[in-house]
Amino acid sequence: MRKYFSILMFILPLCLLQAQNEKPKGFFRKIGHLLNDIDTLYISPNKYNFAFMLENSNWYENYRFRTIGKEVPQTLRISPNMNYKLGAYFGWKWIFIGYSIDMKNLFSKNKVSDQRTEFALSLYSSIVGCDLYYRKSGNAFKLRNMSDFFPEGYSGKIDKNINGFSVDIAGLNAYWILNHKRFSYPAAYSQSTNQKRNAGSIIVGFSFSTHKINFDYEKLPIDVQTQLDDGLKFRKLTYSDYSLSAGYTYNWVFARNCLFNASLAPAIAYKRSKVNSEKTNYPALKNINFDLITRAGITYNNSKYFIGASLVMNTFGYRSDNFSMSNSFGTIRIYAGFNFFKKKEYRNKEN
Repeated sequence: MRKYFSILMFILPLCLLQAQNEKPKGFFRKIGHLLNDIDTLYISPNKYNFAFMLENSNWYENYRFRTIGKEVPQTLRISPNMNYKLGAYFGWKWIFIGYSIDMKNLFSKNKVSDQRTEFALSLYSSIVGCDLYYRKSGNAFKLRNMSDFFPEGYSGKIDKNINGFSVDIAGLNAYWILNHKRFSYPAAYSQSTNQKRNAGSIIVGFSFSTHKINFDYEKLPIDVQTQLDDGLKFRKLTYSDYSLSAGYTYNWVFARNCLFNASLAPAIAYKRSKVNSEKTNYPALKNINFDLITRAGITYNNSKYFIGASLVMNTFGYRSDNFSMSNSFGTIRIYAGFNFFKKKEYRNKEN
């Protein structure tokens, strides 16, 4: 049974340094106070030092290719099966450390070994945050559907295994929350604060990511190979993505201790790419595309116990002379847990 080691950090390390030494009014204390300065009429701080959590995490990935310059474009959609993991985590202040296992191998008689590697690290504070991620997909992809193939212009669902497609992605999202005193991202995604009243905020940020896509089209079904447009016959696509984003996020307190968050941040991106190891030299405007970062979360948190679910999705657009591609990946988390061992300043208080 394969075990996956995961580390989830939910606030900036500087805040940890500040919390470890409350008395000195030094540089790190001031930075920590700035990063986590909140309006207590809207946000309630975390009252506990430790937490335990069970989590089911689900990884999603999808690629859609489309030819350019054709009267009737061909399209291919390729994706792996969703990957399900179950893990147990122990938290101290803002750090969660634990193990997760692949549920497919846990319940299946036939153990599956692939080359898939997945890592995600989210850092949340009241004013700034970031996501770090790395995915090496292995080759367990399926051709899901296609259009404009076969004489009658066939399009439809296929779900055929292909062994000639693999992906490596690594990236960073960083963002700044303007209304950080009244709006709390940690309340929706890291269970480290409680949102008491409805609040929203403009968010701005930047992202950087690298993408390596290997595609052996000769591993496609024979009837697809013979009709595949030359524009989709590439072996390797590598590109770097630099983007600036601006969007809006909103916390809706729809019942006592119950919170729903939705966040949408469109981004304008500049891409540098190589196709089949040859550097592309497109005009500057042609290298500009649009990306999207989406978040949604729902949680119940009464300070002691919490349960909820969240989604973080990244969508990228790419365009060359011959084809366009949209690729998206994300994680869906379902979790439940409890906090324990109150902080000193809350031990003599009822709530």
